[in-house]
This record gives sequence, structure tokens and C-alpha cells, in this order.
Amino acid sequence: MMTGFGHGTRAHPRSRGRTWSRNRPDSATLGIIGTVCAIAGFFALGIVLGPVAVVCGWLAMGRSWAGADRSVPALVALVLGAIDTLIAVISLAGAATWGNGMF
Repeated sequence: MMTGFGHGTRAHPRSRGRTWSRNRPDSATLGIIGTVCAIAGFFALGIVLGPVAVVCGWLAMGRSWAGADRSVPALVALVLGAIDTLIAVISLAGAATWGNGMF
């Protein structure tokens, strides 16, 4: 048998856990980024930062509603991002009417 020159017994020299985790941010980081975007969206660019917070929160929760391993920042990002988006859409709809006001 030839075990030298790249014909080793191990097909993948590195373990899977060491290489695949570098490709995407972890859930704690996504939860914090989403929370920051949701809070900043209340002050400026809510129509943009709200959906970003919702997506970050959803990805941080593992793309599922069920599960006991949900982190608090992910849930906060999801809820505040949805509220932020709703307020931004209502204010834009109010600005597009004849009265140019909220109601």
C-alpha cells in the first residue's frame, strides 16, 4: 500500500469543528449585532435597521421558533426589530397621505 505522497489513511487532516466555524459568525455575535441594530433603528433608519435586526435575531435563534437554547439578545433583536419595522412602515404610510402627518 502507498501511504506516502498524499495517500494517507485519513481523508481529512483537520477536524470538521475547527474549520467550519470560521465561515459564519456565532449566534451570540449575531444576537448582539441584531440588538444594536434594533436600538439604533429607533433613532435613525428604522426601515433599514429593523429588518436587519429581525434577520440577525432569526439567524441567532438558529432559524427556528422552538428550542430552549434561545439567547436573550437574539429574542430582543427579533422583537425590537419587528416593532421598529412596524413603526417605520406606519410613519412612512402616514407621510404619504394628503395630510402629511401620522393620522
